[in-house]
Amino acid sequence: MESIILICFLVYTAMLFGVMWLTSRQAGNDAFFRAGRKSPWFVVAYGMIGASLSGVTFMSVPGGVYGGQFTYMPLVFGYVIGYAVIAWLLLPLYYRLNVTSIYSYLEQRFGRHSERTGALFFILSRLMGSALRLYLVVFVLYEFVFRAWGIPFWVPALVFVSIILIYTFRGGLKTVVWTDTLQTTFLLLAALITVVAILQRLDLSWGGLLQKADDAGLTTMFDTDVTHKKYYWKQIVSGAFITITMTGLDQDMMQKNLTCKTLRDAQKNVLSASLLFIIVNILFLSLGAALLIYAQETGFSLPVDEAGRIVSDKIFPSIAFSLSPVTAVVFVLGMVAAGYSSADGTLTALTTTTCYDFLGFERRSLSGKQQLILRRWVHVGYSVLFLLVIVAFRPFHTQSLIDTLFDVAGFTYGPLLGLFCFGMFTRLEVNDRWVPVVAVMSPVISYLLKLYSPVWFGGYQIGFEILLINGLLTFAGLWLVRVRSSKSILKTGNI
Repeated sequence: MESIILICFLVYTAMLFGVMWLTSRQAGNDAFFRAGRKSPWFVVAYGMIGASLSGVTFMSVPGGVYGGQFTYMPLVFGYVIGYAVIAWLLLPLYYRLNVTSIYSYLEQRFGRHSERTGALFFILSRLMGSALRLYLVVFVLYEFVFRAWGIPFWVPALVFVSIILIYTFRGGLKTVVWTDTLQTTFLLLAALITVVAILQRLDLSWGGLLQKADDAGLTTMFDTDVTHKKYYWKQIVSGAFITITMTGLDQDMMQKNLTCKTLRDAQKNVLSASLLFIIVNILFLSLGAALLIYAQETGFSLPVDEAGRIVSDKIFPSIAFSLSPVTAVVFVLGMVAAGYSSADGTLTALTTTTCYDFLGFERRSLSGKQQLILRRWVHVGYSVLFLLVIVAFRPFHTQSLIDTLFDVAGFTYGPLLGLFCFGMFTRLEVNDRWVPVVAVMSPVISYLLKLYSPVWFGGYQIGFEILLINGLLTFAGLWLVRVRSSKSILKTGNI
């Protein structure tokens, strides 16, 4: 089994290198940072599925059906609202200003401190978040595959990071746009093939599976408990703001959208992707139901931790490896695709943000060769940081620590929401030097509110809406450090 998985992994990697070779020939800085602004909108839309479904989502959405049924879907409905806001509000702004790094808007609107604050929050969040997502992919594959060969953990980590570095090194975003289509295909195939294998094993149709899942109470979609963190209206609103911040204000996700030829193409891409997300998430939730029905019908023992509690994130890999060699292989390839797709774009986006927001590619008189050398050093540097985070985290790995770190990374998007909203919906200027202080204090206060909300607010649990709270606190902080003079909406790109 391990040999078959290794061969499939090598074939898949060879396919990525083939895409790299086709897309990176004569690729310069414009191709690396903007893909020449020639990407077909439907290719970007399809690839965004893979870029958005990290290895964590790949396992946690199906596994989450165990404790949460289909209550993830209201969050997805909120995503559609968020993508509409991106299409009609943020994309026109970015295209009008012709930005490469979206945080250059903050420099035009408020000043250099604001630009670097926004860029730094993105870097910290994405470096930690994407490295941990890639860590989880490497960890799962290490536990199920590489450990049996006696290979140290750092070896597959080094291999994964090196492969991502190699195929993004020359072509950058031009390569990533096309490799994302490959990643998306394998992610979806992994889910589809596993569902089909379960249906065949249980001699069920898709409709019969959903009927069994409904009878077992697994398809509940709307939680009507107002105090619960998954209350459906709270999920919808949170989903909208999660998309606006973690996609619309995220250099990684928006950089791909900005590779489309025109604003109209970019809008078609974003709106199409939002509808695809509904279909894809229904597929993954159906996979989760299929896994649980399979365990129920066959007596398969779900994975548990040391305390005897079901570990939902291990349900998919456990059943995939026990079901058949085919499902084991497609699971591994799906995980690899998820790991690559969540890290390759991030690596390129981190390089872009550093080059434009900190090294001043648009302001300094650098030759094309100087920019190329700087870009490559930055790209390699972030690859090394990725590897160091992955390897350094290994001795401290606990699920609670991972959850906490993801929560902390999520808090960094609140200041971006507040900064962009203040810039776009007011004419006020701020004292630029105070912006970093406001941006640090807002997530600190938000974290305390989330931690103690059940005590302070009569049992109310703050969930994903913490992003909105964080953004409002940042907005209020910017109001406090405002200055008397104002700027014209048209001059600063406000709406």
